[in-house]
Amino acid sequence: MDYSKTLNLPQTDFPMRGNLPKREPEMMQFWADLNIYEKVQEKTKGRPKFILHDGPPYANGDIHLGHTLNKVLKDIIVKFKSMDGFDAPYIPGWDTHGLPIEQRAIKDLGLNRHKVSVVEFRQKCADYAMKYVNLQREQFKRLGVRGDWEHPYITLLPEYEAVQIGVFGEMAKKGYIYKGLKPVYWCADCETALAEAEVEYADAKSPSIYVKFQVKDGKGILDQDASFVIWTTTPWTIPANVAISVHPDFDYCLAEVEGEKIVLAKELLPGFMQLLEKENYKILKEFKGAELEYIVCRHPIMDRDSLVILGEHVTLEAGTGCVHTAPGHGADDFEVGKKYHLPVISPLDDRGVFTAEGAQFQGMKTGEANKAVIKELAEKGALMKQVTINHQYPHCWRCKHPILYRATEQWFASIDGFREQTLAEIDRVQWIPAWGRDRIYNMIKDRGDWCISRQRTWGVPIPIFYCQDCGHPVINDDTIKHIQHLFREHGSQIWFAKEAEDLVPPGLKCDQCGHDHFRKETDIMDVWFDSGSSHAAVLETREDQRWPADLYLEGSDQHRGWFNSSLSTAVATRGKAPYKAVLTHGFVVDEKGRKMSKSMGNVVDPLKVIDQMGADVMRLWVASADYRSDLANSPGIMKQIAEAYRKIRNTARFLMSNLYDFDPVKDRVAYEDLEEIDRWAMHQLTNLIDRSLKAYRDYEFHVVYHAIHKFCVVDMSAFYLDIVKDRVYSSLAQDQGRRAAQTVMYDTIHALVRLIAPILTFTSEEIWPYLPKEGDAPESVQMAAMPQVEEKYLNDQLAEKWNRILDVREKVSKELEIARQDKVIGHSLNAAVDLYPDEKIYQILKPVADQLSTIFIVSAATLHDPGTAAPAEAGKAEDMDLAILVTPAAGEKCERCWTYSVSVGEDQEHPTICHRCSQVVHQL
Repeated sequence: MDYSKTLNLPQTDFPMRGNLPKREPEMMQFWADLNIYEKVQEKTKGRPKFILHDGPPYANGDIHLGHTLNKVLKDIIVKFKSMDGFDAPYIPGWDTHGLPIEQRAIKDLGLNRHKVSVVEFRQKCADYAMKYVNLQREQFKRLGVRGDWEHPYITLLPEYEAVQIGVFGEMAKKGYIYKGLKPVYWCADCETALAEAEVEYADAKSPSIYVKFQVKDGKGILDQDASFVIWTTTPWTIPANVAISVHPDFDYCLAEVEGEKIVLAKELLPGFMQLLEKENYKILKEFKGAELEYIVCRHPIMDRDSLVILGEHVTLEAGTGCVHTAPGHGADDFEVGKKYHLPVISPLDDRGVFTAEGAQFQGMKTGEANKAVIKELAEKGALMKQVTINHQYPHCWRCKHPILYRATEQWFASIDGFREQTLAEIDRVQWIPAWGRDRIYNMIKDRGDWCISRQRTWGVPIPIFYCQDCGHPVINDDTIKHIQHLFREHGSQIWFAKEAEDLVPPGLKCDQCGHDHFRKETDIMDVWFDSGSSHAAVLETREDQRWPADLYLEGSDQHRGWFNSSLSTAVATRGKAPYKAVLTHGFVVDEKGRKMSKSMGNVVDPLKVIDQMGADVMRLWVASADYRSDLANSPGIMKQIAEAYRKIRNTARFLMSNLYDFDPVKDRVAYEDLEEIDRWAMHQLTNLIDRSLKAYRDYEFHVVYHAIHKFCVVDMSAFYLDIVKDRVYSSLAQDQGRRAAQTVMYDTIHALVRLIAPILTFTSEEIWPYLPKEGDAPESVQMAAMPQVEEKYLNDQLAEKWNRILDVREKVSKELEIARQDKVIGHSLNAAVDLYPDEKIYQILKPVADQLSTIFIVSAATLHDPGTAAPAEAGKAEDMDLAILVTPAAGEKCERCWTYSVSVGEDQEHPTICHRCSQVVHQL
């Protein structure tokens, strides 16, 4: 007889292997056919809102691992919230203006920027951006991200641009927008001003020079044979020097070195002498910096004076304590120069080339001018020392070239106008992690005015007209409303397609001189103003949204970017932060902690990983690590994640396969009638639910991952399921013990599939239709509710008891493995185990003595009374007063249940099976 046919063997059509690259697109089609986003929104309508506002990725290429991390984190949160009692709509967005798109459009489309009209060029940029919006949209959908993909927000859309103009107009109305001459970060390669958020620091080699400025008028303190010594790493700025700054409170000295008299900070004199390799020097005179104010020096190479002034920005960290001051090329220089009414000399054009104002350096770029200035200083005897240093220097984060400070006329937003209010709002926001608060607080506290104008073409124009007669800029409610109307109807393209006379509202007159002829501003807005206006353009304009957002979630670089610009525009126009909480994630690095780069060959392409392993494996990687610090990724790491995924999937498959004949309405066993080990499993499951829900709500998804993985691998597969499968397979179908185990399995898989749904979004959807269900179950797991904690299933005393039994089981397993290696036994069912415990362990095991063989997965287990002497060959358990003897089990192997028993052969009708199995078979 084939006794396998009498067993309740697991049955399921659910595939063992994931084959995710093939099956996931099938799930995507199911969601598309179901219209999953709208279905979920219908289901959650009327619930409390939870708004996660999407920071718009830049539309200029395929998605990378950073995009994957960011979008999957957002999707996990949105899906969990919608399953946890909230209405959580998700509107994805894209950032579509700016220089990178200009550059890519020129390169990829082969455009000659100077032979194409502005209107045509802008259209090419728009087409290019939309190409990548559409491409990224499909790639994000392939990641399993759920959102309103048919109605995203895109910064180039007319309705968005119209709202952005309104934000700008409101800030102007409150007096926060002004035009001024100030040094700004300038990229000579991109030929535009940059904001602080567009600057990154990288290593650079620079010439470091020490230069003498001879005293012309010492004001009775110094003679004309003395010189101030300044230090700079930008020799090309020397032609723009108009002053030397000293700190009023520092101690300065007049020192004589080999007949030469120099002035510098006393504290820095020894180091400077060491640099000059001079041992013989003496201090002739000492004075406070304040005493040196208004001393006049001669510029070493230009025909002008250099005034000694006082500045709090001077430090003793490097140099000489006498700071070369060129207001046209430095923020501190500019500010201190204003106090002394110094001229602002900035002899560079947009390309970083010296103009006629640069005199003998006209036509040179800054790198070339460095060499020429150093050479002339040396020829005039003003160069005391030149070395080369490696240091951190600001670079343009787009083209990666070094930038410079350059005084130009730009449009600014006055941070001072709303700085204190912004700082107060920061303290009303929840920052996750908490250090995010200090980072953005210090950035706002120390931030200069925001340069919001760019000398480019592809962007939203600054909506200002200038009077043709007096040059006065005109911006008011009428002009803003009129431009908003035009942009809403035609988009910002109309600004470039029409002349000013066609753009001004009817009857507009200059409020200074009364004339009615105007020209339009040609600069565009900083793209951070674009994305920073999204809270107004999205949260306040869409019916399913709400201002402020509950959460912003982006990488840690956005403290200087989107978090910052959004906060500034919101506080300036609405007086409050646009978000209640801000969550920050780290960057993706390789397994050695190195930044990913193509040159190093350590870049992981998420699209290739999805093609090879599936999106759920990628999503599991996102959930597996604590994203608040940098996340490591590599092919090796992804293999480990794939193995973890396999174990979770196999556990789910095993649970489902044993529910093929289980009807939860008819077959459920009451909790009170469950066996102890079943109640232990329900305790573990309830703990898993409780821990997972708390971790989801605290955005600690790595805790969810580790809890679920441990539960599947340790609590279920390695213990509970391993033990109860004999009961499930070998008992009668309607046996209460079998139905009890199935009850636990049913509750477990139903909880598990919902707990994993926000993370393993494809796999949970694949599982859902295979599950037996009670009542009207939703079509998709995404419309189901999260499992809730049932307090009645928690039993700490029972858990403690079974945890001790588990400790004993672990010791027995080690002895079984030794016996297997020594060829004493083969499979564990080939074994009999004798236990020789002390009184304490005996009391733990005595209540389950008749279950020990099942617990240990052996054919026989004997618990001896305390004090019984163990045979010499018995193994000694570590850290436990217990001896364990493993021997071959007596009897023959049962063909049905595979246990060894002396009862095999007693039933003449079924001589190859044990007594227990024969009883079952006779009842079939």
